[in-house]
Amino acid sequence: MGRDNPAEQAVVLLRTRICNPNFIFTLFSDSPDSNYSKLKYIVSSSVTEACNNSVLLLGPRGCGKNAVLELVLEALLKEFPDMISVIKLNGLLHSDDNCALKEITRQLCSEHQLVFSKMASFDDNSQFLIAMLRECGLAHKTVIFVLDEFDLFTQGKQRLLYSLLDAMQSVTSQAVVIGVSCRLDADQLLEKRVRSRFSHRKLIFLPPSREDLERILKHILLLPKDLGLPTKYVDAFNTKLLSILSDDKFKDIVESLCTYDSTFNHLLRFLFSAVCQMDMKSGFLSLDNFRTALSNTQRQPKLECLTGCSILELYILVCLRRLEANEQETCNFNSIMKEYKNVHDSFKTSDYYARDVCLRAFEHLLQRELISFVENRGHNQSIEFRPVQLLISLHELQQGLKAWGCCPVILHKLI
Repeated sequence: MGRDNPAEQAVVLLRTRICNPNFIFTLFSDSPDSNYSKLKYIVSSSVTEACNNSVLLLGPRGCGKNAVLELVLEALLKEFPDMISVIKLNGLLHSDDNCALKEITRQLCSEHQLVFSKMASFDDNSQFLIAMLRECGLAHKTVIFVLDEFDLFTQGKQRLLYSLLDAMQSVTSQAVVIGVSCRLDADQLLEKRVRSRFSHRKLIFLPPSREDLERILKHILLLPKDLGLPTKYVDAFNTKLLSILSDDKFKDIVESLCTYDSTFNHLLRFLFSAVCQMDMKSGFLSLDNFRTALSNTQRQPKLECLTGCSILELYILVCLRRLEANEQETCNFNSIMKEYKNVHDSFKTSDYYARDVCLRAFEHLLQRELISFVENRGHNQSIEFRPVQLLISLHELQQGLKAWGCCPVILHKLI
């Protein structure tokens, strides 16, 4: 079927590229200043020079920390097949010290074909770890410990981190500890005794720049000429795509996408959605495909909640917004009702409801989490006196009012 219609073959290729982190991040592997090159140098020097190292990979979720790490490990395992042993832990699963050390022991036993004992104590496993690091060091084999969600390992007494880093102080050991975390202050969470044994190397992962974004788009979407697709189709597809990428309307779409979320993961979801929208009859990507993909990836739950609000609830939200804009110190139900009455008196609106009806609407907004109490204290206090805050931005509120078909014009003026 793909041979008869080159568009179907092109879609399969593009989807495969988007879902393959290796293809995406190899684009940056050639640069000596890339995190890929820096991380590979740190780990490879530990292997070749028989030294210990520790490093943290820090940055927001979706910026490629784990993808780059996997790319580095894959390259090093090919380069040094018998000199590397990889142990992987995740803070979501192994944040408990006993559980983590037992998992390390299990993986070491599995890799070296040893018998694993489930009944071994923390001290037994700790001694086994030290012995294995010594044996691996004598065999010139580097053990790489990957601690994903590193900040979760800093909870409690940090016995695991201390045991690992302390064991690496030995001359005979040969190991690398790689921590991965979305918290930029992860190293500051370490205890003093652990911090003194840590190398304090950090690699910061950031969302792609505008230049990198253009390179990624071309790298992923341009079709190659050496995969059996008709040459005329490839040339026409690439020409139309380059025309779209240079269009100011497309740049506005990308700008809107990056304003919402500029991470690699969000970009890839956007591209996958755009490729899925491609018209098989024409066989080309269009600007409308990217517009549709943008609307699909930018769903805003708060905005959707606003479309189901009543007119009274919208009045309450607008009044609360006006109070916050005037920097009123405390905004509670009573102060909102005063503002609501002032609006009614000033504009003589017909939308005026009794206090008990307004209170029910106020409680409904709390349930929808469009507003919330400022603090958890004061549960015994009446709901009318507890300070509240707005959980949606001015832009979201304005968009919600526009999307609400029967919204009174006065609300647009008030906000």
